[in-house]
Amino acid sequence: MHIHILGICGTFMGGLAAIAREAGFTVTGCDAGVYPPMSDQLAALGIELVEGFEVAQLETLSSPPDLFVVGNVVSRARQSDGSPKFPLMEHILDEGLPYTSGPAWLREHVLRDRHVLAVAGTHGKTTTSAMLTWVLMAAGLEPGFLIGGVPLNFGVSARLGAHAPQEKRPYFVIEADEYDTAFFDKRSKFVHYAPRTAILNNLEFDHADIFDNLAAIERQFAHLLRTIPSSGRVVVEANNDALKRVMEQGLYCSADTFGVADADWQAHGNDSRFDVFHQGTQVGTVEWKLTGAHNQRNALACIAAANHIEIPAATACEALGRFENVRRRMELRGRVSTPTGDIHVIDDFAHHPTAIKTTVLGLRQQLDRAGTAARILAVFEPRSNTMKTGAMKDLLPASLSDVEMAFCFTQGLSWDAKTVLAPLGERAVCEDQIDALVTQVCENAQPNDRILCMSNGGFSGVHDRLLTQLKKRFTPEA
Repeated sequence: MHIHILGICGTFMGGLAAIAREAGFTVTGCDAGVYPPMSDQLAALGIELVEGFEVAQLETLSSPPDLFVVGNVVSRARQSDGSPKFPLMEHILDEGLPYTSGPAWLREHVLRDRHVLAVAGTHGKTTTSAMLTWVLMAAGLEPGFLIGGVPLNFGVSARLGAHAPQEKRPYFVIEADEYDTAFFDKRSKFVHYAPRTAILNNLEFDHADIFDNLAAIERQFAHLLRTIPSSGRVVVEANNDALKRVMEQGLYCSADTFGVADADWQAHGNDSRFDVFHQGTQVGTVEWKLTGAHNQRNALACIAAANHIEIPAATACEALGRFENVRRRMELRGRVSTPTGDIHVIDDFAHHPTAIKTTVLGLRQQLDRAGTAARILAVFEPRSNTMKTGAMKDLLPASLSDVEMAFCFTQGLSWDAKTVLAPLGERAVCEDQIDALVTQVCENAQPNDRILCMSNGGFSGVHDRLLTQLKKRFTPEA
């Protein structure tokens, strides 16, 4: 069967393409941004890529597609001259050709006969999905997975996974995104996955471009709970009011809580070494390199979910001790040596005020434990649709309260960042040009600084720009 994927270079659709190819499908695809690294990854799998969404591409394919799989980047939008932005989609509709969404295809062709472990929540989905996949791997289960990032332990974001013995369903771990499925299906992606084990890590308002308010997101999470069989289990953060409201809308399986003092699963200790307790009994210890209380909670959720498929907590804890995190999660991009201390340039995916705050706090705690008198310089890009609308702008000053300086890249914003960040006083710098932003950071940088770059996009290559300019300033002989 030949499938042609519209929007193939997105993280989800690119992972789906890799899984489909591994499952024996002929896979081709198109996108408006066919460029490395995703283009290289797909080409290495023998997947033919076409630039753009023109109808003429169908004539270049080796065979006509049997089915079109449509990513949520595709819409019925029109250009300024009235022509369709996605003419291939218009052709599919006009000719009555078969099409489906990515999540629906995945459910029908991959997930239907699997025990799906889904990780949902506003924050921590990618990291927790990677943790859970790693724990299953360490237990010898060879799970399939589709994750919105590249875990360092196994280097790929998607894999079909091995077939399990007949008496058990094979396992599949999926990052369960609440974003909408496609232009013709406005339900959240995760309602298609029918998990038997589900993690609800946390919940707060996000995706202001498609949800009017938090209640609308809660309704989608309630729909997810309705798809879990009675033999399934939901693992839920215990102290989240929004998730409590979700659970009150209907719970049809067992539930485990994690996080607070009266939760089923608890952690005692600091974020780098902590004992894990289940209903008051110590069941294991995690000692790892990750930072932040948020990652400790991610670990508890992972251990609880693994417990549902009979992986002992001690086994999960031991595996987490060897977990290396995910690319773009506190990833050290480079150091610049100075006579009195290295400057570290760090990359992180944080783009929501809550994620920014927890990321900064985790780094601060790590520095305090090491006894390092280092400053944190936050360099961030409000790039997500939620941040661009300004829906969360008033939370930014508090999220950056623990940094010595904050540098905001303001290009494309519809709100005044200088006014919003005024509570930070002279610690806040705003620039709408990337070169000017890099110059400001480098002029203010000091030996031993940690420069923490936060964005959910490429951030105009800011990491390499910073490293280049910092080396010119601090090691001119290089």
